[in-house]
Amino acid sequence: MKFTLAIIAPLLLFSSCLENQNENPKYLFFLHNRFLESHHLDDSHPEYGRVEYLKIIESFENVGFHVISEKREGNVNAREYALGIVQQIDSLISIGIEPSSISVVGTSKGGYIAQYVSTLARNENLNFVFVASFQENDIQNIPEINYCGNIMTIYERSDPFGVSAVKRFNTSTCTISHSREIELNTGLGHGFLFKAIPEWINPTIKWASGNY
Repeated sequence: MKFTLAIIAPLLLFSSCLENQNENPKYLFFLHNRFLESHHLDDSHPEYGRVEYLKIIESFENVGFHVISEKREGNVNAREYALGIVQQIDSLISIGIEPSSISVVGTSKGGYIAQYVSTLARNENLNFVFVASFQENDIQNIPEINYCGNIMTIYERSDPFGVSAVKRFNTSTCTISHSREIELNTGLGHGFLFKAIPEWINPTIKWASGNY
C-alpha cells in the first residue's frame, strides 16, 4: 500500500436531482459533525461560529455530485447510523452504480460514522474522506474500526481533536487501494471543518472524483 502524506429514502433530503444524469453519475454522502445533532442550522458555536452545512453541500453539488445528506437529530449511535448508509450504498450498487463512483465524506463525528461505513461495507472500491476524526486513543477505544477502500484523511495542525491517522492505517487489515493524508495549517483549530473552505473541500472533491 502506498501512503502519501500531503435509511434509504429519508436520507435523500438534500440529494441532488437525478434527472438528466450523465453516463457516469457520482454520488457523495456527506455526514456533518456532532454540533448540528443538538443545534439548529442557524445556531452559532461559541468558539467556531455557525456550521456552513448548506454551503458545504452546495460546494459538492456545484461540481456535479449527487449529494445525499441529512441533518441528524439527537446523539445518534455512530455504528447504527452507519448501517443505514451501508444499506443505501448497497441499493445504489444494486441498480448499477459503480462503487468507485460512490464517496462517503464525514467531518468530526460524521467522520467516525464514515469510518464505520468503511468497516461495515468492506468494499475496496468505495471512496472515503475522514476529516478531523482520529485521536491517538482511538486504537484502544474503538479497536473495531478497520479502514477499507480508497481512504483520505484530513486533519488540522492546530486542532487538538483530530490528528494524523497513520496508526489506524497501519492497524487496518482490509484492502486500502489508495491512501493519502493531508495536514492543514489554517490556524482555525477544530473550527476549520465548520466552514466550506477550499483547504479541505478541494482535496475532498478531487478524491471523490477518483483523482488519487
